[in-house]
Amino acid sequence: MISWHLVESGLNSGSYNMEFDSKLVQNCKDDEAYFRLYRWQPYCISLGANQSFDDINKLKADEDGIDIVKRPTGGRAILHAEEITYSVVMPISLKLTPRFIYEKISRALIKGLVTYNQKLSLLELENIQPDFSKILKTETGKLCFASSAKSEVKYNGKKLIGSAQRKIGGKILQHGSILCGDFHKKLAMYINSGKQPSNLFDVFEQKTSELETILNEKIDYTKLAGCLIDGFREEWEIVFVQ
Repeated sequence: MISWHLVESGLNSGSYNMEFDSKLVQNCKDDEAYFRLYRWQPYCISLGANQSFDDINKLKADEDGIDIVKRPTGGRAILHAEEITYSVVMPISLKLTPRFIYEKISRALIKGLVTYNQKLSLLELENIQPDFSKILKTETGKLCFASSAKSEVKYNGKKLIGSAQRKIGGKILQHGSILCGDFHKKLAMYINSGKQPSNLFDVFEQKTSELETILNEKIDYTKLAGCLIDGFREEWEIVFVQ
């Protein structure tokens, strides 16, 4: 029997947030799992574990008070700003496939978002897995939200939640960004690329959406967090241990 733990850790720095997720992986026992919700202060660019810091204009990020960190998972650059971030840690001893976990987490998040606002019932899962080896060779290959992986969450064809998953030891770590406002698009200003920032910004406009744009209202982060917790609880059919 697995004991599920709920962690709401609020606003913290990028290094704190990534270290926290890593510690959950290190300390997670074979009979427990974790669902965590958190945010970022100051705003922070995170890079995939195998992505180079050279992809980011560090001088400009420093001037603008933007942190830069590495994630323990893969994927590409994200500017964490107006969002709620989630993480899930569970043992591989549950014998659930990574693909099953990825899709089930996405479905749980959708349930929570629909509870928050029925307009979000139009959310759907990406059903195609792109060739990331080709995407990574392009100028937009440095941007996480420039493409969608299979089972990531989209609205009207645009990516709303970006997630990354990795097996670390005997545990699975998955975490991802639920876009609430549009500040994430300013990542275009910090990417070292042959493209002009305005061109990269256009990529975000074409490929991503955020809750405030969809709903045409400011997001109540406290309410949203509660809805996400309810959606996760319902989809996974669990009771959280406080």
